Amino acid sequence: MSAIASKLRSHWVEVAWGAFSAANVAVIVLLERWETIPFHFIWVSLTLVYGFRVWRLRTTMAVLLVVMLVTGGALVWTVTRGHERLDEVAEVPLMAAMFVAMVWHARRRQAAAEEARRLAENEHRLLERQREFVRDASHELRTPITVARGHAELIRAENRETQTGEDIAVVLDELDRLERLSERLLVLAAAEHPSFLAVAMVQIEPLVLGTARRWEPTADREWRVEVAADGWIRADAERLAIALDALIENAVKATDEGEGIRIAASHTDGSLVIEVADTGVGIDPEQLARVFDRFSRIDAARARGRGGTGLGLAIVKAIAEAHGGSVSADGEPDRGATFRMHLPGFRSVRARPEESQDREFPASNRGL
Repeated sequence: MSAIASKLRSHWVEVAWGAFSAANVAVIVLLERWETIPFHFIWVSLTLVYGFRVWRLRTTMAVLLVVMLVTGGALVWTVTRGHERLDEVAEVPLMAAMFVAMVWHARRRQAAAEEARRLAENEHRLLERQREFVRDASHELRTPITVARGHAELIRAENRETQTGEDIAVVLDELDRLERLSERLLVLAAAEHPSFLAVAMVQIEPLVLGTARRWEPTADREWRVEVAADGWIRADAERLAIALDALIENAVKATDEGEGIRIAASHTDGSLVIEVADTGVGIDPEQLARVFDRFSRIDAARARGRGGTGLGLAIVKAIAEAHGGSVSADGEPDRGATFRMHLPGFRSVRARPEESQDREFPASNRGL
């Protein structure tokens, strides 16, 4: 009995429609006029029910046959009693045709939905496999890169003043780039994972100034740092540092010695804006739309010729979007470029008057 009750609960729509239809058949048989109204109620309700509950084809044909026989028999009964004309019976095949049209439409819609679901599942599995491959490949690359670098450094130590030493220096540079590539692929592969961020309250000034101090000795540029955002943001400090490093690295690669790089942090409408501008080779405005794409090569000077991987700005975008933010860029050829991260949730704090929030390096002669 429990199995029957469970089955009835799972098919309560069909059970309710069966009771409704039986009541309408009884009305057709008992009434002396207006018999076609409950007749139409039966067929219209059947069509509506099928629109929501698509049955198997054999079940559908069996239900259609039963409804045709029952409603047709009920109309014939009213005709024999003289309550309706014989031509009313012709409505049975007409209503059946309407139901068949609904069957065709519903089954076609169901097939399309199943195909869309199958394609979505296949795409999801493919994306997961791609992410797993990138993660695995990035992990597996670390050991051979480390081993190769160790041997290369030993060879360079013994051949510093020879052609072999110069060749090994090139090998080490390529190994460094390969290591950066594997690390960035790993970051991008993990960007959509729920555990990608470890958020906490991050103070803006130490983050920006600390990153600038790390980069200042690495490149002979005219550095300028401005921190006008006195406050905090709920974010992953390590990921933000990676994004800021990528923006600064991009600016260093786009500039030559003596050119200017400006790193700034400000806030507007409750959002933090981190900006890195340079006076380097610039960007064609037509290429701005794809500057944050993976492996984007927007300019020869910003490409592999200067050691780039084409993933730095893509990582910036992934990290910003993981925080619910966005990225933007503008620039012109030979007039520099500006890249920005917009991050929501900035919380301002009131600093003491004697505290300085800005640290400026010498400004660029090119007007940063």
